[in-house]
Amino acid sequence: MKYGPAVWSFICLTFIYLFALIWMDSKSHLFNEVSKLATILPILFLISLASYGVRYARWHWLLKRAGSKIGLTKGFLAYLSGFAFTATPGKVGELIRIRYLAPMGIAPSLVLGAFIFERAFDLISVLLLSAVAISDPNIFLFVLGFVTILLLTLYFFARRPAFLLSASKWLLQKKCIRASRLISMLGEGLTFTLQWMNFINIGASLILGLVAWGLTSAAFLILLHYLGIALPFFTSFAIYPLAMLAGAASMIPGGLGSTEASITALLMLHGVSIGLAAVAAIGIRLATIWFAILIGFISLMLLEIRKDDNLSKT
Repeated sequence: MKYGPAVWSFICLTFIYLFALIWMDSKSHLFNEVSKLATILPILFLISLASYGVRYARWHWLLKRAGSKIGLTKGFLAYLSGFAFTATPGKVGELIRIRYLAPMGIAPSLVLGAFIFERAFDLISVLLLSAVAISDPNIFLFVLGFVTILLLTLYFFARRPAFLLSASKWLLQKKCIRASRLISMLGEGLTFTLQWMNFINIGASLILGLVAWGLTSAAFLILLHYLGIALPFFTSFAIYPLAMLAGAASMIPGGLGSTEASITALLMLHGVSIGLAAVAAIGIRLATIWFAILIGFISLMLLEIRKDDNLSKT
């Protein structure tokens, strides 16, 4: 398999992340505190798995509503495989799922459409969950504006695919064949999202999104309690979603670094020491994005082994 730039991007980000942790450890002996997370992390991993299960249920629902049928086990592995490259710009690396779903008769454009629809409702869900912690109306309006502009842009191009088609043709004339294909596929994917624009699909996607990300917020609550950080319930519950929005706004792949910094800053605003706040930030990120990446690579390995076994039998 060739993952190309996505692999090197992930490796570079990992080294930068580790370097930042080592630098912080040299200032505050951070690793000594992080080692205390060993007891609570298995519980947080289980909650993350439950969250992935809910997100998969939403994704499976969307594909089924579009007339596509996939096996639950292989479909779940294909879905999880995308997490291997979740720390890529816009999480587009998650589209590696196409590799395993195309042989099952699922069009790449449909996979892309489901991906875009999911991301849109993830943003809405995270915004709603974070709203209870935003006391400053100016900050809330800024966050609301960011999400609204992004969603309206996606909806505009979904309703007006001719713009992207024209861009694709222009790029093709300029011999930018790969970029032309990507823009064309994006247009098709956005068009696919329109079939889910009804009350039932929107309601199901929003409810499942709130449950999935609510589980992640609950995991952060448990982590704070374990670390002895006592904050008001709704404040604790909403800090991680709010930090995720900050990470998304930073445009850094996976929000690596920016999300951790936001969590640390938000906790410090409530009187938590910088060392303890950093431990909480690292702990929840280990249980979410880094655990997701690990699960994604394990799923990739299992799918590749199954693929090789099928080839050897033919």
